[in-house]
Amino acid sequence: MLQPRSWLLAAALPLFAGCQLLDLTPSATAPEALSGQSRMQGNLSAEGGHLLFTPCDSPRTFIVTDNGDTGITQEAATLASLNKPLYADVRGRFDGNKVQGQPGQLNLQKLYRIESSASACQDKNFKLMQFQADGQGWQARANAQGLLVEREGQAPFAVPFVEEQGLDGAVNLTSDANGQHIQLWLAPQRCEAGARVTALAAELRVGEQVLRGCAYLGGAREQ
Repeated sequence: MLQPRSWLLAAALPLFAGCQLLDLTPSATAPEALSGQSRMQGNLSAEGGHLLFTPCDSPRTFIVTDNGDTGITQEAATLASLNKPLYADVRGRFDGNKVQGQPGQLNLQKLYRIESSASACQDKNFKLMQFQADGQGWQARANAQGLLVEREGQAPFAVPFVEEQGLDGAVNLTSDANGQHIQLWLAPQRCEAGARVTALAAELRVGEQVLRGCAYLGGAREQ
């Protein structure tokens, strides 16, 4: 299994300074679609017949109401059997409770990722990433500097890329650096991999090699 790496390898990217990189700042979304909504990461727990969400950086809690029909309750029930804390990356409306010490309300609209993990809140790479994708023996991470690809038994490499978006919400990252065609295709689709469920399926192509797995949005990306 691949071990997590920092973005130190991306220091090699200035070698491609002559290439035009796509601006990967978070894309604008229609204000009416996100009015009053926020994206947050945190932990899930069950209490009094309710699913509670606690943000990573706050002791406050919110009762989850799945108005977006994300299936979070069913996903949480399945992953809870692994006996580890449940982490979730969500979007919705967070309303505090006027009674001090009582939980607020989370009107949940979108579930980006849910997983059984005791350390996801401490992931230092998350805020820097646009996307992370991984599968059996491989992983790929994209940030504003480029795309880092790691495959079992082969040297990792970092390349600049361009991004294309499909009408169906799919995202295609491509690069022809180093004389090799690389493509990371991300499609909006429920994707399950062990102790994690995400909202994106992934396919990585390096030359003739095709690798499949799941993906999720990093903290540097809004969608």
